[in-house]
Amino acid sequence: MVAPTDTFDDVLPEALRFTSPAPLVDIGANLTHESFARDLPAVLARARAANVTTLILTGTDREHAEQAVALARRHPGLFATAGVHPHDASRWDPTLARAMRDLHRQPEVVAVGECGLDFNRNFSTPAEQERAFEAQLGLAAESGKPLFLHERDAGRRMREMLHAWRDDIPDAVVHCFTADRETLYGYRDLDLHIGLTGWLCDERRGHHLRELVSEIPLDRLMVETDCPYLLPRNLPAKLKGRRHEPALLPWIVREIAHWRGMDEAEMARATTATALAFFRLPAGEAHRATEHEEP
Repeated sequence: MVAPTDTFDDVLPEALRFTSPAPLVDIGANLTHESFARDLPAVLARARAANVTTLILTGTDREHAEQAVALARRHPGLFATAGVHPHDASRWDPTLARAMRDLHRQPEVVAVGECGLDFNRNFSTPAEQERAFEAQLGLAAESGKPLFLHERDAGRRMREMLHAWRDDIPDAVVHCFTADRETLYGYRDLDLHIGLTGWLCDERRGHHLRELVSEIPLDRLMVETDCPYLLPRNLPAKLKGRRHEPALLPWIVREIAHWRGMDEAEMARATTATALAFFRLPAGEAHRATEHEEP
């Protein structure tokens, strides 16, 4: 955990103070995580200095979604999602469904989720996960808001369930995509968006993504840190505490651009335009967030 005495300049060494050539949208930031409790203002300041101007805070359960909404109300450029992660699907009940429906009515909430299926860990049973996911697909159709999806080792079943609802939900993004080519093309067939993280930067597990990144349509690609998790393993300097944060997103964009064989600025502009359209944010949102931040 970051010590209370850490300041804006203490946390990131000079080699990790990146600046994106164009404003970026981090579509998956877990800023309600306890590791950000002591220095959130500095985290947000570092993000703005890196030109990461819009953050979508992930709500994985009722508590964290409500916290994300509260943060979004206090800080320009922050928005929230609201859903129940498949790990917590066993908790789904009518009371929780009503709470989610109420959250989805809040203007700060721009997507339904994080929700989906995780047949890797099965902290909730597959049957419980499918029940909660089916209910949240219904809430997305009801609210008209896009879906923020989680999937691990459940690609086929995820595609089956999404296919049944595809005409009723506006858009959906598979957040933190790490799967194989077959799964990617299955999602492409459903016209889904894909979110990429620092997994691409992992020399142990990310090689297959480097080969697939050019096969993701540019107008379906978005970027995220999933912080404080998934710190890129190939950063040019060590990071004290090894906590990932939004200010490091430009490094991920640079890596994606490299493996797609395109210009970093072009990649930044494209992913930002896609994210603003997906979450239905004003075209000038990425710039306004830096202009009106509270001191």
